[in-house]
Amino acid sequence: MSSSSTQRRRHGAARRSLLGLLGSLALSAACAPAPPVPPAAAPRPAASAPPAPPSPAGPPLSTPAPERPGYAGHGAASVSPEILARYAPPPLPDDVSRRIQAMLDVRAPSGGVLGPDGRALYFTWTITGTRQVFRLDGPQRFPLQLTGGEDPTVVADVTPDGARLVLSRDRKGEENPGLYLQDAKGGPLVAIQHMPGVQTQLQFVSDDGRHVYYRANDVKKDAYVIYRYDIASRQREVVFDREGIWRAVDATGDGRLLLAKDVGSNMSEFFEWAPGAKAAPGADALTPLFGQGEREDYKALYGAAPGEILVLTPRLGEHRRLYSWKAGKLTPISPEIPFDVSAFSIDRARKRILYTVNERGYTRLRALDARSHREIKLPALPAADHVTPVSTTRDGRFTTLLLETSTSPATAHVLDWTTGKLSQWHAPSMPEMAPGAFSATTLESYPARDGAQIPMFVRRPARCERPCPVIVHFHGGPEVQTRAGFSARAQIFVDAGFVFVEPNVRGSDGYGKTWLHADDGAKRLDVITDIEDAAKFVKASFGHEGRPPKVGIFGGSYGGYSSLIGMTMFAGAYDAGAAVVGMSNLVTFLQNTAPYRRILRISEYGDPEKDRDALLKLSPITYLDRVKAPLLIVQGVSDPRVPAGESVQIQQALEARKIPSELILFADEGHGAQKRDNQVLQYGHLVRFFRAHLGGGDGRQGEK
Repeated sequence: MSSSSTQRRRHGAARRSLLGLLGSLALSAACAPAPPVPPAAAPRPAASAPPAPPSPAGPPLSTPAPERPGYAGHGAASVSPEILARYAPPPLPDDVSRRIQAMLDVRAPSGGVLGPDGRALYFTWTITGTRQVFRLDGPQRFPLQLTGGEDPTVVADVTPDGARLVLSRDRKGEENPGLYLQDAKGGPLVAIQHMPGVQTQLQFVSDDGRHVYYRANDVKKDAYVIYRYDIASRQREVVFDREGIWRAVDATGDGRLLLAKDVGSNMSEFFEWAPGAKAAPGADALTPLFGQGEREDYKALYGAAPGEILVLTPRLGEHRRLYSWKAGKLTPISPEIPFDVSAFSIDRARKRILYTVNERGYTRLRALDARSHREIKLPALPAADHVTPVSTTRDGRFTTLLLETSTSPATAHVLDWTTGKLSQWHAPSMPEMAPGAFSATTLESYPARDGAQIPMFVRRPARCERPCPVIVHFHGGPEVQTRAGFSARAQIFVDAGFVFVEPNVRGSDGYGKTWLHADDGAKRLDVITDIEDAAKFVKASFGHEGRPPKVGIFGGSYGGYSSLIGMTMFAGAYDAGAAVVGMSNLVTFLQNTAPYRRILRISEYGDPEKDRDALLKLSPITYLDRVKAPLLIVQGVSDPRVPAGESVQIQQALEARKIPSELILFADEGHGAQKRDNQVLQYGHLVRFFRAHLGGGDGRQGEK
């Protein structure tokens, strides 16, 4: 397996964080028709609802959720043209649009993948308005654009001879990408596979460069087949086909595969598959290794020693730690520390193991000798919130690193392990931005009602109308973590005069497995109060001369769900709320999300049949009678994760109760806006909405 392929998957979260500068923050039968409205009609800005008496947070239920889904399926076919026309995004005021456009021009390329000789860097950038692939032929050289058009395209790997790129391309946010080959010098794309409604995902390129291994759910929507594509003949063959959500994570020279079977959210079982004689069908051997029946978090790659597998797991302690696995025994090779090891990789030459430590939301890089497991001293690196390895050449000589601070976008550097030299290869675009234009991030905390301290990152504007209005932003996932570092999207709100607060409530990753699993299933009822407690703390602590600030709530995906919960179950805690691609009813969400996701989401939220009562108690739509402040809801129609029906059904329910609310539907987006024009509309309307209901002003340095 190519090291660059493995490492990019292990550090995919870091790349997505960088691409998030250009996409969504956090960042997602037809529905019942709405009353007839002229197609040109746009949603009106919400007004404050009349005050209502407070209600208790928990059961009994206020409004019964529907016994059957009010909609069916996901994607464009699940939303009628009338609904699309009614909730199309209205235009923005020119001054708002200009400010959003300027901030979207602050963008950084991804870390990228080096060619095998270290002389070319292939990376993804959104300088065209959509993610496309570029090539640099040396440090700080002028980039050459290799792909184009409106479909987001990312580089997934480079073949061992450096002659071809393996690319992934999606359409309209459907998350059904296709896989392609392209000459490394540029030229037309050659499709390996791109099928409607099918996910085709690279697993790795073989060390001899002859084959591309990929997985696809083209036989069953909730199962993945492992395929091998012959580059020369352009033919594919089935390698492994069994029920389940399978991944091929590594390979040996003799054809053995290290396979992972995902059985739940952050839960995997690992097996080794050995090819049998072709003349004897069924002779292939599948050997269980670890994780069977445990429902535990494992990540693994082959090690340097015969029979060794490197394993990252929290199984033997509170935090994820790196181990060497041999003959069923786990031996720790990373030190015991009160932090999670967040990711690791090993180069194809089996020289070095690179791993990162998550220190309260900051990323620290460490290295080990792959054979002795002794620590390798790293060369001096610039100070940064995050130092993240992205890819290593197959010979182990060069590693691409992303360095990022809270006040400047990430930059890609290449480390030459032979000389110890670190070279910066590309720089971000920051047109018309003054030095110090971006607010620094501070790590703070607030107390939950049971005494738990909830960590949060805070950005404050240089100036604001005191008491400064506050936006509390909840991340998606839910098993992810808001980290320190740069965010142009957060700065949009800071520049609009808002304090921007990002909590890592219980259920977030990065603080040990007890914190991570504190909200699994029905346990979510015990800790979802962290959402309300954030508002209570902010109002009590962020005021001025005895006056509390106005507080808004905002988030995408699970963060969108959190926003809806904050505005319904905890009505009155927040003065306005915005939810992007958020779930409104956990039962209908689980019934209609894409089949390949359902099994993983059930392990996190609960079974829609067995746990129906708890899911309804946790559903925002259950508490609509409590809503007393305005809501803005944003949704991509092609979203396979959170179906558009989740947003449409709660908007229609709010309208039926004459509760002030707005819905914006993007017909050509999925789980969050990716296209430049749609991003401008999304963030522009968010700023407009919060300014209308919370206040705010110019939070930047200088005169208004």
